[in-house]
Amino acid sequence: MKKILFAIVAAALLVPNLTTAQTSSDGKQLFGDMTARHIGPALMSGRINDMEVHPTNSRIIYAGSAGGGVWKSNDSGTTFTPIFDDHCQSIGAVALDPNDPDNTIYVGTGETWTRNSVSVGDGLYRSTDGGANWKKLGFEASERITSVIVNPKNSKEIYVGVLGALWGDNEERGVYKSGDGGTTWDKLLYVDQKTGCADLAMDPTDPNILYASMWEFRRTGWSFESGGANSALYKSVDGGKNWNKIHNGFPKGKLGRLGIAIAPSNPKVLYTVIEAEKDERKGLYRSDDAGANWKQLNNDFGITVRPFYFSRIVVDPRNENVIVKGGLSGSISRDGGKTFKNLGDMHSDIHDIAFSIKDSDIMYVGTDGGVYRSWDGGTNMEIVENLPLSQFYHISVDNAEPYNIYGGLQDNGSWYGPSASPGGIEARDWNSVGAGDGFRVYKHPVKNIIYSEMQGADNVWRYDADRRTLKTIQPLAAPGVPKLRFNWNAPMAISTHQPDRFYMGSQFLHKSEDMGDTWEIISPDLTTNDASKQTQENSGGLSKDNSGAENHTTIFSIVESSLDENIIWVGTDDGNVQLTKDGGKTWTNTTPNIKGLPANTWVYQVVAGSFDKGTAYAVFDGHTQNDKNPYAFKTTDYGKTWTSIISDEVVGFARSIQEDHVNPDLLFLGTEFGLYITLNGGKSWKKFTINMPAVAVHSIALQKETNDLVMGTHGRGIIIIDDISPLRELNAEVMAKKLHFFDSKPTVINEKSSFSGSFGNETQFVGRNETTNAQIKYYLSKRHTFGKMTMEIQDMEGNTIVELGPGKSKGINIVNWSYTRKQPKVAKGKTFSFGGFTSPKVPAGTYKAVIKKGKDTFEDTFDLVYDDSSSLTETDRTLKNETVMKLYDMTQELAYMVYELDEMIVKAEAAKDVKTVKKLNDLKETLVITTGDNYVGSAEPQLREKMTDLFSKLANSYDKPTKAELENLTVIDNRFNTAKTDFEKLKKKYKHTEAMTIKTYDAFLNGK
Repeated sequence: MKKILFAIVAAALLVPNLTTAQTSSDGKQLFGDMTARHIGPALMSGRINDMEVHPTNSRIIYAGSAGGGVWKSNDSGTTFTPIFDDHCQSIGAVALDPNDPDNTIYVGTGETWTRNSVSVGDGLYRSTDGGANWKKLGFEASERITSVIVNPKNSKEIYVGVLGALWGDNEERGVYKSGDGGTTWDKLLYVDQKTGCADLAMDPTDPNILYASMWEFRRTGWSFESGGANSALYKSVDGGKNWNKIHNGFPKGKLGRLGIAIAPSNPKVLYTVIEAEKDERKGLYRSDDAGANWKQLNNDFGITVRPFYFSRIVVDPRNENVIVKGGLSGSISRDGGKTFKNLGDMHSDIHDIAFSIKDSDIMYVGTDGGVYRSWDGGTNMEIVENLPLSQFYHISVDNAEPYNIYGGLQDNGSWYGPSASPGGIEARDWNSVGAGDGFRVYKHPVKNIIYSEMQGADNVWRYDADRRTLKTIQPLAAPGVPKLRFNWNAPMAISTHQPDRFYMGSQFLHKSEDMGDTWEIISPDLTTNDASKQTQENSGGLSKDNSGAENHTTIFSIVESSLDENIIWVGTDDGNVQLTKDGGKTWTNTTPNIKGLPANTWVYQVVAGSFDKGTAYAVFDGHTQNDKNPYAFKTTDYGKTWTSIISDEVVGFARSIQEDHVNPDLLFLGTEFGLYITLNGGKSWKKFTINMPAVAVHSIALQKETNDLVMGTHGRGIIIIDDISPLRELNAEVMAKKLHFFDSKPTVINEKSSFSGSFGNETQFVGRNETTNAQIKYYLSKRHTFGKMTMEIQDMEGNTIVELGPGKSKGINIVNWSYTRKQPKVAKGKTFSFGGFTSPKVPAGTYKAVIKKGKDTFEDTFDLVYDDSSSLTETDRTLKNETVMKLYDMTQELAYMVYELDEMIVKAEAAKDVKTVKKLNDLKETLVITTGDNYVGSAEPQLREKMTDLFSKLANSYDKPTKAELENLTVIDNRFNTAKTDFEKLKKKYKHTEAMTIKTYDAFLNGK
């Protein structure tokens, strides 16, 4: 038994690339008010690894996702919220302390369904405040944690099942125990560096009885091997001190992945699903004597399919004979495992199932497409609609307004949707443009045509969105051409020079000049063509698994230079960065010129520079060789030399890179644990964490018109940072200033409106739109802590329009202004005047932001402009603005009149001047409503209502006033003038002025 203390220092020595202190790279102070917004989508959701139910509160459910963190539901799975965003988003297991389930939660990171595209974990975490805060308890090198169990009789005793590394050897595998609440750990069961704990269970009646499934496995970039002589099922009766195999009745020979489940209602009943050498011996086994003997019950396809991906067994807590097995459709048995039927209609690939603690007919199911609920024992299923866990492989953007984002998803096809939509981006805003596992999706530069693909280029589609016609266009086998090897994630690219030109990569580079109708090969085999990595038909180990996911020695990345159509860069999954400068006639492998890069490291992305032809960036991903270090290089001489642009601040292997279109030193790096930004060409990096979870960023695009950074994440859908242009200006000189205003493009005044009913969205995820406000952006070198700091918006004559609360934080501050004046002061009445809750827009023009900070004053001008598509003339706008402001002023004048009336009434009542009180009230009743309520008891509208209603209609309309509205204004104006005349007459006869103190008009408006 090996004693291990998971101290921070030891962990850093074990895996320095995963445990670098992230506080040193956290860019919160620098990026300040810049924030990411999530737009989903959630309608196709994403893969769920683990489901957990609260042991005493049936409303509380937890979902651990493959790449999108931990989500908690307080309403029986109707809606979920994330509780683990600051940490690794790949989740293996979620567990609650049965002695303190409301507060103490454990999360073991690292997905355990070991497909080729899984992410990695970075240890075990615990929260003692219901998920608000988390502390790491070690296991930094574990990579994948399958199980966490807390002794129900002693919360200090914690058992952890560690599957371990998928892509290489590691020691941190097996079963561990802590007796001191996670401070130190004992390794209880260990086999070797290739065999980990796939499942762990504790007898609910005796915490000393444990069952552990040990699994020998290994994946490479070109193969998968499940099973071996070391796979076994073990039992301990002394809390893990000693273990014995319990194989009586098991198949002979090598075993693969085994699941284990105990019947809570009768712990003598155990179930396991065995992956064996012989197909007829695979399947479900049952023991009725706590594992002493086993009997095979079922080996239907639904039970035995893809054991590495589907091995979870769950037993109904009330009935030992009701069991559910994960699988393509999920299988349920109600006769102890003898016969099974599929669960109800839902997304395929079922990974975990949880029964409600109160009613076994209520089930929660985790799939490749999110969480489903059943109210009738699994016969019918409904999807949870607000889990935005979509796993994008790639994304691209177009130039529409608002622009669209296109991308392909793990097991959920290909889609596109808008960056903004009335009322927010809803499920119905997304459009399907592909099936299967979706990967690259591109919009034709000038035609309404969309290209998409599914895994392995099995289908590549060209979709004419105008005609709604679909055609397959992938390159196919041709006479004299060797078998084409397409990556599971096959690369496509579109030319920026010739809009109909389209590229695809197998081991060759294919080019089409007619949108895929005809193809020519313009390269030799650009890979290493290593035959030892081309035996996918034998992949899988004990269970053959040749899905195409292990296709290797293929092209993975293609980019044509935007500066020269003859310059094309190609990256391969076996480590080659190839370049042609003559459109494919000759090629040069530049990888030998890259120093410090391990051989055959996967080229995940190559990006051609935007500023000169010789510049390119290459991102390499070594995790499939068990190398989790980040690699990114830059060349400025066509690959003759390469320079690393990774610094110590970057944590997690790199997936994607994006060069800014204006500042070549501004780069964005997507890693397995989030987004990093450099302002100095890669010399140092800062992590962007503001509303940005530590999720795998597989793809990045920069929308040129809006300057939005768009990220395709593998677990949290599309995430956007709106307008990154302030980052272009940040340099040492700017950051040394007390305050620096950033340049800004003119803000287009938003006059659009529509009906965006939210019917049916009550339980759906709705993506947030970008703001339409004017934004004043500035940098503070230090946080403002002492003295007064104010901010005003002024016109160019220095008149104050509105006062705003300034941002006072160090770094980038963003203050939003809706280009409106403050609401008019409205007369008091018995009811609200809803039309008065309107802030009129200012006209287009140049305005000033004025910040006073102590004794210093800082000013910056910015422009508001009208939409070019507007039909209004300058004369129309002048009429509109003058009319709105006339009503605005009239509303305030009326408010002051009513204020004076009220003061006069109070004094007259005090003097018991009944006659004067009646005359004043008679006038007031014509000005404001003095009876009724705001709902069914509403009274006849008076002058205030008529005035503010017309004001609101005109202020909120994009158009000039109509003739009817102007005529209505004349009626209101005449009535107001009459009221003013009547009021003046009453004032002349008023006898109680000596006892009155009336505010001035300005003091009244300013609330003084």
